[in-house]
Amino acid sequence: MNIYQSIQNFIKDESAVSSLEYGLLAALVALALVTGAGSLGTSLSDFFGAVGTKIGTYAPK
Repeated sequence: MNIYQSIQNFIKDESAVSSLEYGLLAALVALALVTGAGSLGTSLSDFFGAVGTKIGTYAPK
């Protein structure tokens, strides 16, 4: 096999492109999960903080 054939085979090989696409997709999904988890954590913290404050300041009549 000469260099010309090696270059042609490299250009025709699409398996590396598929792997790269899957890697980018996995990274994008991971980024979305981290962002969503951070936002959810902040919301839950605010919610339970407000509940704790109301319980702490509750004065039965």
